[in-house]
Amino acid sequence: MFGRDEIDDATVAAPPAHVAIIMDGNGRWASKRLMPRFEGHRRGVEALRRTVRAAAELGIRYLTLYSFSSENWSRPRTEVDYLMGLVKRFVRNDLADLHANNVRVRIIGEREGLDAELAELLSEVENLTAANTGLTLVVAFNYGARQEIVAAARRLAQKVAEGTLKPQDITAEAVAANLHTHDIPDPDLVIRTSGEQRLSNFLLWQAAYAEFVFIPLLWPDFDRRALETALAEYHARDRRFGGLGETDPPRQANSG
Repeated sequence: MFGRDEIDDATVAAPPAHVAIIMDGNGRWASKRLMPRFEGHRRGVEALRRTVRAAAELGIRYLTLYSFSSENWSRPRTEVDYLMGLVKRFVRNDLADLHANNVRVRIIGEREGLDAELAELLSEVENLTAANTGLTLVVAFNYGARQEIVAAARRLAQKVAEGTLKPQDITAEAVAANLHTHDIPDPDLVIRTSGEQRLSNFLLWQAAYAEFVFIPLLWPDFDRRALETALAEYHARDRRFGGLGETDPPRQANSG
């Protein structure tokens, strides 16, 4: 863990433009306290509110939250129904506050097959906040990175089949332009709570050069201090993007 001085230093440095978070550990948080999993999810929404507020205050421009994966539908029906109800309540209760605080909300993920009421709410929150210029809150809902990449490949393949795109013109930029995040910068920092150290099908393409910080806290305990701790670790990293870092010696040309 970082000391207070190190955390304060992190808040002085320019924050990463885009922070993405895998919000993990609601169920384990509840189990440790002999509470039902539902209570863990409810407390997780409180942590979400704290994090959105802290990100805006710290000057982060984009915050992406992994709220519900395409694989989460395999959970027990009662839990899925509760989670859907939480999403609806969050939108209804928090939309006005997000809008008043100049937050723009984007939803990434598949809409097809969603409950009609929920799909309408997701569109409403995007439409209402579309012109806001503060923090962009990106909510990954019914999202899976592999599915996203496959869908992009299909769109490109269709264009090739129609004769509007040549195979040699399928570049990394072309793939990125067909992802859900085509108008969102790639994340600089990916945080995962709960101590697990994997991406779980989250932003696989976009996180190619992101820094990763794994935090042992369970998501309902995540707060501004935990976010600042992650930012401090991020600022201590030497980001190379495949090149030489600041501390690396220059490469020597081959002789002879």
